[in-house]
Amino acid sequence: MAKKGIKRKAGGGPIAKFTRGLPIGAELLASDNSGARLLNLIAVKGAKTRLSRIPSAKIGDLIICSVTKGSQKIRRQIVHAVVVRQRQRIRRSDGTIIAFYDNAAVVTNEIGDPKGSEIRGAVAKEAAERFPRIASTATMII
Repeated sequence: MAKKGIKRKAGGGPIAKFTRGLPIGAELLASDNSGARLLNLIAVKGAKTRLSRIPSAKIGDLIICSVTKGSQKIRRQIVHAVVVRQRQRIRRSDGTIIAFYDNAAVVTNEIGDPKGSEIRGAVAKEAAERFPRIASTATMII
């Protein structure tokens, strides 16, 4: 029997139930060297919500974004990304509460492999557990 507050997703491992702090339309910083600087959240992959409710993302979600600021090559393109930091507080299963100083994502492909070779700043442990390629590229995991 699964523990309370933990769901299973195909191919993703256990996913904790956190507060979804990033609604559609939120702006996120690109935390890698892919060329993007600022991302605008368009959709959340696999989001199931009630009718007329705005879908939102949490740490470790695969999202679809448009690049609003960045290099000339990548600007105004639709990209996939993974949320690695959010300002909304989350409570982990061990009782600790954590909040980051900004909302940030890493630009990836459709599977979740990062496009850049370097990730700047901290990466949440939940995102690193779900996407091992991001964990291997990250400099700091909290």
